[in-house]
Amino acid sequence: MTLAGHSFARVLAMAEEPSNIEAFPGAADAAAGLGPTRQLPNNLPAEQNLLGALLLDNDVMEKIDDRLRADHFYDPLHGRIFATMMRLIDRGQLANPVTLKSFFSSSEDGQDGAIEDYLGELADGVISIAQAADYASTIYEAHLRRELIRIGDDVIQDAAHPEVDLPATTQIETAEAKLFQLAETGDASTGLRGFDNVSAAAINQAAIARKSDGGLSGFSTGLTDLNNLMGGMHRSDLIILAGRPAMGKSALATTMAFHTATTTKSGEQAAPVAFFSLEMAAEQLGTRILSERAQIDSNAIRQGDLSPEEFDRLVEVSNTLSVAPFYIDDTPSLSVSQVASRARRMKRTSGLGLIVIDYLQLLMAQLGVKPENRVQEISNISRALKAMAKELDVPVLALSQLSRAVEQREDKRPNLSDLRESGSIEQDADVVLFIYREEYYLSKKEPERDLRESEEQFNVKNDAYLAKLQAAENKAEVIIAKQRHGPVGSINVHFEKRFTHFSDLKDDGQIPEGF
Repeated sequence: MTLAGHSFARVLAMAEEPSNIEAFPGAADAAAGLGPTRQLPNNLPAEQNLLGALLLDNDVMEKIDDRLRADHFYDPLHGRIFATMMRLIDRGQLANPVTLKSFFSSSEDGQDGAIEDYLGELADGVISIAQAADYASTIYEAHLRRELIRIGDDVIQDAAHPEVDLPATTQIETAEAKLFQLAETGDASTGLRGFDNVSAAAINQAAIARKSDGGLSGFSTGLTDLNNLMGGMHRSDLIILAGRPAMGKSALATTMAFHTATTTKSGEQAAPVAFFSLEMAAEQLGTRILSERAQIDSNAIRQGDLSPEEFDRLVEVSNTLSVAPFYIDDTPSLSVSQVASRARRMKRTSGLGLIVIDYLQLLMAQLGVKPENRVQEISNISRALKAMAKELDVPVLALSQLSRAVEQREDKRPNLSDLRESGSIEQDADVVLFIYREEYYLSKKEPERDLRESEEQFNVKNDAYLAKLQAAENKAEVIIAKQRHGPVGSINVHFEKRFTHFSDLKDDGQIPEGF
């Protein structure tokens, strides 16, 4: 389009049309050979008046919505003018028709002097500088509506011409992800907040903790000593729970999650939980929870080897727990975008207090993102999980594997450098928890008699081993290796292997560092 097509007379004539929008052929209608063309929303007079106001007073840039970008303008030339002005103003230079002229070549934009004339028209034709913020909002609103139409066309096109290996459910997830992404960019940012606002929020959080008998400002973990160190699981926090296989990560996560969904302890309020089980089937997870709550061996439940009394107790516990707001999604190979989409939907329909992901390395990257390697992929996933926690204002508890480097050390207690495949997990997390069971490693190190040892020497060594194994029996250590808003340290807890159940260890307390 030449500059001659940008005259104010043309724009004002368009403004008098009922819809003030330009026609374009709808992709779906055209493909089907149907009816009249549809229209893309736009407001060219608002674009021209905003640019004119900026040309007259560069300080207007500070008063308009900071979400507005050059590609939000319907007219490409208007977008180029806005982008050029932003660069000049950011550098502390004056942006006016004279300074802008040199950034537009006559060969691209029409006859010589046309751009300077048009910029002059923009400045001269401003109706009101005071309404610049309203013009910016109008432009942004029109952009969102255009994007909605384009997403709708993509949905129709994908549904009408599906790929062989792309099921309809995946198309729904993709469309939903696009809509939510658009909704996220459309939300007004909070921007800078005065300290009066921030301090009021902090006082409110302290008041919640003060009213709770357990002194919690977040959701309870179900473990007293862990609550004392963490103050519960806080909203918008990304909590990483990591450990080697067979340490009990899933069991501890289940204990924490189901406590959140059912607790009435210490004046706490139960909250809905979304549990994304990418490794374990929902039935297996359900069996583990029933085993824990009914105090019946999980193997006996799976094999049906139950006494009449145990079966009745199992049914009674099942009926009691069936009303808990605990939701399990065991869909395999979920992407982090799909998890976010389903969590948003749950929060909108039934509320949401906690998200659990078992486990992080089984998640796929966001839809439309193709990372170069696995490390970058895990980094993208951890950043997306933290963003999801902040957006939904709930804690996200994500389980993570540890590298095999742990097994090669004499002291097998994990540390932050053992987090598998990405250092960004440590960076993005607000809290990093490790679980360590010495009993597991001791059971694999039963002493063997050296040919040079006497029987008495071996017996002494074996007795010391058995004493150490007995001391570690049914015990686990939860290590807080990182916490943004509290101390690090460790606590000892009781772990009942038969029921995969974690509980408080009464005779041992926490040993926090820095206390």
